[in-house]
Amino acid sequence: MKKIIFVALGLLASPALAENDADADGSLNHPIEDDETIIVTADYVSEFDILAGTSVIARDNILRSMQPQLGDVLTKQPGVSATSFGPGASRPVLRGLQGERVRVLTDGIGTLDVSNTSADHAVTIDPLTTDRIEIFRGPAALLFGSQAIGGAVNAIDRRIPREVPENGFHVDLLGNYGSAFDEASIGGALEVALSDQFVVHIDGSYRDTGDVEVGDFVLTPALRAQQLEVAAEEQEEGNLDEAAEALELAGLRGQLPNSFTETYTFGTGFALINERGSLGASISLYDTRYGIPARPGAEHHGEEGEEEGEGEGEGEEGEAPVSIDLRQWRADLRGEIFTGGGFLESVRFRAGYSNYEHTEFEGDEVGTVFDSEGFEARLEFVQADRDGWRGVTGFQGLTRDFVATGAEAFVPPNVTDQYGLFTLQEFQWDKVGLELSARFEKTDVQSNSVAIGLEEAAVIVPIDRNFNAFSVAAGTSYSIAPDVRIGINASRVERAPSAEELFSNGPHVATQAFEIGNPFFDKETSLGLEAYVRGKSGPARFQLAAYHNWFDDFIYEIETGGEADGLPIFQFFQSDARYWGFEAQVAVDVVQSDNVTVTVDAVADYVRATIEDDGPAPRIPPLRLLGGLEASTGSLRGRAEIEWVDSQNRTSAFELPTDGHTLVNASFSWKPFGEESEHILILSADNIFDVDARRHASFTKDFVPLTGRNFKVSARISF
Repeated sequence: MKKIIFVALGLLASPALAENDADADGSLNHPIEDDETIIVTADYVSEFDILAGTSVIARDNILRSMQPQLGDVLTKQPGVSATSFGPGASRPVLRGLQGERVRVLTDGIGTLDVSNTSADHAVTIDPLTTDRIEIFRGPAALLFGSQAIGGAVNAIDRRIPREVPENGFHVDLLGNYGSAFDEASIGGALEVALSDQFVVHIDGSYRDTGDVEVGDFVLTPALRAQQLEVAAEEQEEGNLDEAAEALELAGLRGQLPNSFTETYTFGTGFALINERGSLGASISLYDTRYGIPARPGAEHHGEEGEEEGEGEGEGEEGEAPVSIDLRQWRADLRGEIFTGGGFLESVRFRAGYSNYEHTEFEGDEVGTVFDSEGFEARLEFVQADRDGWRGVTGFQGLTRDFVATGAEAFVPPNVTDQYGLFTLQEFQWDKVGLELSARFEKTDVQSNSVAIGLEEAAVIVPIDRNFNAFSVAAGTSYSIAPDVRIGINASRVERAPSAEELFSNGPHVATQAFEIGNPFFDKETSLGLEAYVRGKSGPARFQLAAYHNWFDDFIYEIETGGEADGLPIFQFFQSDARYWGFEAQVAVDVVQSDNVTVTVDAVADYVRATIEDDGPAPRIPPLRLLGGLEASTGSLRGRAEIEWVDSQNRTSAFELPTDGHTLVNASFSWKPFGEESEHILILSADNIFDVDARRHASFTKDFVPLTGRNFKVSARISF
């Protein structure tokens, strides 16, 4: 029987490049040389040949890089960092861009959560039940919406089955234990063919983690010094309890308080699959509770404390630990019809509905409740390849009804409606390739209760903003050798501001900041250029990209230095900005025999960003180098790697510098029933030397360090 390999980011018009997908551990896959191998491209990525710089993380490497949140799973990929707000909330950062400029997708449509609106909000994707993850960088990502101006991450599961199991059923059982989290997680999935065309699916997972062990002090040296100054001042004034509290905070070491997580998921679906196409649906639940580490110096006491004045009740409320309880129900539909020939190859449809709620607790008291009801759909017409010309044209629409209630509802109730038309056309002439892409998007953001001004002086008015955004991209490539391609891309992308950027005006307990938007923002526009080379030569596989983006009316949030309601004010502004950088990845098989393969690989990335009126952009990752040595023989595979991250001293006015760090990791995997088996056991050690490490892209990096030494055992049984 022919072996089927799903190459999710295979570059359909360039099979040599399809062999160069990136592994989650920083290496590049070995070339596909088996003539009997069938390459099956995934729905949403087979179109991207020239415009996209892409990576795929297969499920073995997801298991090896397992973390509670999606962002932290992807950080070894070139150009990828994470928000790392805490173990319970971490979202991908692509090329220094995050939030509203990076779309996180599930099977090609949005997650329909609110993780893009604030760094403390979790992504409602469990890596434990994810089959593979696809990363899109560059202008091709605009096909998923203008919010993908920085890129997109697409997580694929099997809740709507894509194929009929060979033996009539398929079972996956997964487990993971991590010492630094005291993590215990388990997941499972079952697919059963009720006929030769009808398949049902059921899955579930559970994860429980305690407070995270860290490599050194919880606070950075600068914050520790601040707390020691506070302790001295309080002691001098005779406030012994407050002095002791500051000393305790400065001395926190080895464990991050209030960083627990507990998550469970459930999903079930079905699909009808035959030679004419497929139709399937699913329902799923994502439920999590996680702690929010406290920000030193943010002593917000809420309205009740203000009324009480200086007193014991105020201090108690301010010290209450913050946690988030989140639940999302969603329903999904996917269909595809093969036309049987002619101009169109197929018609694809994808839709999802979500009912989302999360509650921010201060101790046991409810602070704010966020409710979001969302719907998104895509309809695509896929053209057949006609003498080197192929393409896809489609429609995408989404709507979100968002309500926050409570004393600290920093965003008023609002509704966002967005509709887009898009097309991608590719032309191939011998060694030359050309791609053209365009998207028109109409966005309406409205609220009946927008606050203009601060607190008691605020005026409440209705506001309805409408934006028409037009985005285009073009790319050309040339094969300078049979397996090497160079290219250049250009794009102009417009993005409408989000409701949070427009309407925020109030205290946000989870981020411990008073956030202020601007309801009169204009569209954000990006003009981008990207040059790349990728391919293979002998035992080496490589990809290198350099990019430069010029933003007009770039929307950004900075700390103003003011204070409202006992919290520092973070306000959104708009100015011009520039982002430029590079990504590089190479792997070389230094030993390749019938029994043993030894590979040396490396990743490097760098981004530099400047805002015209305010200097360096905030939370930009510094230079990063990662090198690995990997050996495999039969069913055994071992890997050791070193990741060096430079210090970041080029900071915005309100940021503190971040020291550099070096992490040493190692892993060993064994497939007990042979290398073709899906059963796998993985032993790994991350941050072996237990160093103090922090991501500059994180909003909380000064008081939320990365995980310390972590020994992990992961296993999957499949049959």
